[in-house]
Amino acid sequence: MSKVFFVATPIGNLGDFSYRAVQTLNDADVILCEDTRHSRVLLDRYGIKKPLKAYHKFNEAKTSDAVCDMAEEGKNVAVISDAGMPCISDPGYFLVRKLIERGIEYTVIPGPCAFVNAFVMSGFEAPFTFVGFLKEKQSEFKKQLESLPSTCLIFYSSVHNVNDDLKKLYAELGNRRVCVVREISKMFEEVLFFDLKDAEIQNPKGEFVLIVDAVKEQSALNSLSVEEHVNFYVKNGLTKMEAIKKTAKDRGVGKNEIYKFFID
Repeated sequence: MSKVFFVATPIGNLGDFSYRAVQTLNDADVILCEDTRHSRVLLDRYGIKKPLKAYHKFNEAKTSDAVCDMAEEGKNVAVISDAGMPCISDPGYFLVRKLIERGIEYTVIPGPCAFVNAFVMSGFEAPFTFVGFLKEKQSEFKKQLESLPSTCLIFYSSVHNVNDDLKKLYAELGNRRVCVVREISKMFEEVLFFDLKDAEIQNPKGEFVLIVDAVKEQSALNSLSVEEHVNFYVKNGLTKMEAIKKTAKDRGVGKNEIYKFFID
């Protein structure tokens, strides 16, 4: 039985490819790629000429057993994504589970990962929670965010969604500091800082990582229930809506989350 290798690939600059990664791909019997045409650019740069097979989110469940079969037949299999580390918002986790289930040896060849690099560039402090892409449906998006901690949060966002995502994050998380990183290691790499309420990318291009800073100050009132928190402000002369807004700010969440509590 041979081994399956999950190999990190450059997220921008093609020079960010380790010697061990090149050697692993040269030693592989077959390379699984999200997009064989995209991967061919990198492989040609390093003179890697191996059989390529498509392995992406639309076929990973169906083909994972076949990949395991190849490993059991004595073939070394390498798995790469279009950029970065397989399994991190890219295909791969389903195959890892199959390998564990069938007792097949596997390993990771370390390398670039967009959210790790972006976190370093933000200057924010750990701990952090990596979330990935936001859900598109409103109900799924709200459910995705409602259980997140008040630590630093990291999201991926596409060029088409980045400004909408920033608005949605403000509505749900409140006004926290955000670092927006794009085109990591490429010519037009950029790091921008905003308050979420003011965050907007002019003429967005490329792929984005959004790093929302942790809630810095915790109000002593946060130890109260939401209802008690709001009623404290009402008793001190604020209107119900003003109290809801103030409570949301204290807790670092969007006012809609507090308002929804009373509707429910």
